[in-house]
This record gives sequence, structure tokens and C-alpha cells, in this order.
Amino acid sequence: MSTFRESSLEAAIVSLFEKQGYAHVVGEAIERDVREVLLQDDLRAYLYKRYAGEGITALEVEMVVGKLERVPGSLYEANREVIRMVSDGFSIRREDKSKPNLYIYLLDYDAPAKNIFKIVNQLEIQGEQKRIPDGIVYVNGLPLVVLEFKSAVKENVTIEDAYTQLTVRYRRDIEDLFKYNAFVVVSDGVNSKFGSLFSAYEYFYAWRKVEASDVSTDGIGSLLTMVEGLFRKDRLLSVVRDFIFFPDAPKDETKIVCRYPQYFAATRLYQSVLTHSRGYNDGDGKGGTYFGATGCGKS
Repeated sequence: MSTFRESSLEAAIVSLFEKQGYAHVVGEAIERDVREVLLQDDLRAYLYKRYAGEGITALEVEMVVGKLERVPGSLYEANREVIRMVSDGFSIRREDKSKPNLYIYLLDYDAPAKNIFKIVNQLEIQGEQKRIPDGIVYVNGLPLVVLEFKSAVKENVTIEDAYTQLTVRYRRDIEDLFKYNAFVVVSDGVNSKFGSLFSAYEYFYAWRKVEASDVSTDGIGSLLTMVEGLFRKDRLLSVVRDFIFFPDAPKDETKIVCRYPQYFAATRLYQSVLTHSRGYNDGDGKGGTYFGATGCGKS
């Protein structure tokens, strides 16, 4: 029917990530045990460089790797703990007991360029069964985003099928991958949406703007705005750190990832508070007001 298959869409999306400064790596080029989902060499390289001034040791680096590999609990519980660790950091005991604990941040939020960003496609992962996700976004060796593609030209195939692939088959067969997951993306090139692995499909949403002042975009343009807006390096780090919510005492697998109007509204509100703060910026104390129409994402 058409030569535009998932592989063509995959190559096009990879190219968009490369334009954002992500290194592209084909899964088969990575030397690793197929059961491993972390890119441990990247994680180690980041830790050695980030904490060189503190004299981090090989044993301490392995303590961090081991801590990430052995997060306990159900998939939901493990994911909640990992996202907390990624967002807030954590401390480890020093090999030299005379030194105070070393506080570890797995991502460098202050200097996005100092992180290792990769888009990896066709990475074979062995779990209950072998699965090969279409794309995985790695930052410092952590598989933060999993992408699945379906061709828009195939009859009776939609991005909801990609959603089912991720949330049912992949979740069942390669559960370890999703312990580290911030959110997942489904796309057919025309329609592109993202959301939590634990959310119903109805809660998946497009990212339609690169900047708050832009006109929202649908169709194939929403693929561009998603990669340029959501996956811009500083923007992705911001979403991971500040815009993923787990309830303190969840009754079910509730995990909320912001939509783009909520992201822009919250960041604008925060900047308004800072700008007008008497203590921070010698302002007039009137910051923080935000008005939005019904359905714009105020909640």
C-alpha cells in the first residue's frame, strides 16, 4: 500500500532527535547483557565526571549503579522510587568512613549540556520474552522515555495499538525497562501523544507548542513540536524533575505527567512570583496571578 513503514517513521524521528543534539545509537552496537536496561557505561562516565571534584571512587560508583538496579517493590512502587531519586537525588556512604555522605544527582539540571543524551533504536531486551522497543531516550544511561511507532498508512492500525504494545505487552515482558520510565510516547507521524505508562489512553496528550507564545499545532506539525518542545534538553530535564506527580498514599497506580498548557502556565506563574517577590527581586509583591480559559490546563 505504501513504502512509508514504521522503519521510515523511526528514521525520521531519530533525525529530529539528532537535530536536538541527541547522539543516535543503534541497539546492536551497544555491548551489554540483553537483560540489562541501564546503559551502565554512560551512567559510570557521568558519575566519574560529575563527582571528580569530590574524589568519587570506583566502589562508590558501583554503589550507585547497584542502588538503581535493586530498587524493590512492584513496578509502580519501583518507578515511583526511581523518579523520586532522579528528581531529588540521594546520598551514599563514602568508602572513606571519615568523609561525610556524598549526595548524588543522577541528572545535572543546572547544566543540561553536561548530561549524556542518546536516542537508541532497536535495542533488544530480554525479559519474560524478547522485545525490541522502537526507540528509547537515555539520559546518563537511564531509559527515561520509551517510544513506539505505528505507520499511519496501515489500515486498521492506530497509535492506540502502539499504546497497547507499550502498556500491555512490553510492560508484561520487559518490566525492568519501565522502572526508570518518566513517560512513554506513541506516534504514527501524523498523531503523536505522550503520557504515563500507568494511564488510560484517553489521558495521553499531544505537545503542541515549542514556546508558550506559539500557535498550537496539530497533525504532522505536532510531531515537530513534541520533539522540539518536550525533548529540548533543558525542557525534558524540567519535566522530569518538576512535572511528574505521584500521590503520597496512592490507592491505585496513579502517576500524572503534565500537559503542555500546564507546563507553560506553571513556569510562567513561577517566574512571575520570582520577578515580583520582595525578598528575591525587590519586587512589588504582586506576582503569581494566572488566568486561563476552561480546558487550558489550570489544574
